[in-house]
Amino acid sequence: MRRLAAMFYDSLLCLALIMVITLAYQQIGLRLWYGGVQLQHLAESGALDKDPLLSSLLLCSLFGFFALFWTKNGQTLGMQVWRIRVQNADGTAIDLWQALLRFLVAIPSLACLGLGYLWIMFNQSKRSWSDIYSESQIVQLPKDAYKTRPQA
Repeated sequence: MRRLAAMFYDSLLCLALIMVITLAYQQIGLRLWYGGVQLQHLAESGALDKDPLLSSLLLCSLFGFFALFWTKNGQTLGMQVWRIRVQNADGTAIDLWQALLRFLVAIPSLACLGLGYLWIMFNQSKRSWSDIYSESQIVQLPKDAYKTRPQA
């Protein structure tokens, strides 16, 4: 349940990231490239609807979001709220390659109506397809994991 809640929280953050990048790309990048009038004509004709450059930019940005958090401290913002962490079996943070594998496997896991995450209910070690493929695991942190130490 914590994973689902963290995924929902992170999806809201990803939606905001997508909106900001799309706005910047279309209103700054394309406006500078084409000019305001030409951009208006392109938008009205639907030529901007399936822009492969924007799609690639969004996909790379989403990967960057997850990779930064997963490799830095093992937690996205949603995972921090729900006190879960992605890590290797020895407790170390995952590397960039593992983050890429997790990200790429998460796409079909979600596209199959979440089957890759429903797999947790049937897997003896409670691991999703992303966990299995990237050789990582999700652990729940204790309640006092974020308490600060008193300063001397």
